[in-house]
Amino acid sequence: MADKARIAVMVSGGGTNLQALIDAQNSGLIEKGEIVLVISNREEAYAAERARKAGIETHVVTRKANGGQEGFEKVCMELIDSRDVDLIVLAGFLTILSKDFVTHYEHRIINIHPALIPSFCGDGFYGIKPHIAALERGVKVTGATVHYVNEIADGGEIIAQKAVNVEEGDTPEILQRRVMEQAEWLILPVAVAKICRRIVKERNGRI
Repeated sequence: MADKARIAVMVSGGGTNLQALIDAQNSGLIEKGEIVLVISNREEAYAAERARKAGIETHVVTRKANGGQEGFEKVCMELIDSRDVDLIVLAGFLTILSKDFVTHYEHRIINIHPALIPSFCGDGFYGIKPHIAALERGVKVTGATVHYVNEIADGGEIIAQKAVNVEEGDTPEILQRRVMEQAEWLILPVAVAKICRRIVKERNGRI
């Protein structure tokens, strides 16, 4: 639809952040956006099943099947560009994208990171690792960050953050779940909704 921004979501795992986006779209929170494409870089990722159940066009694109990172990114770009995607959301996507890919979609890719950037971020800090690091450091507060993606891992402009308390007796798994429930699943849909409203407003302003 012309009055909605077209969204592609790139995933690697269980897809809980993708589900939060699907639910937000269905509830009307993301009223100016539509998820039109999901790309998984892992065949076993449950996120792809979530997307299919929601009736969203879904593709599994792996580096192995495409001769490495360059071939993988080429296929992804072809899918994204042919669907006229306005915004790319990395939702639990565990592959670092090349400078060429990121530059091609400058200021059009966002990511959700399970920590308060600049803490526990950058190369190697993905999945449960930021939560392990937070507990090892002994911080009392952690959280999640939505940010634009550039050529530096977790180095792009911050869009939104939400803090979450670290509690006595937390394990990395317990903390990971709390950060998801109290931060990630809340701020990612809100950030996507805000960006989609801006995209549609700018597009209508050009007409």
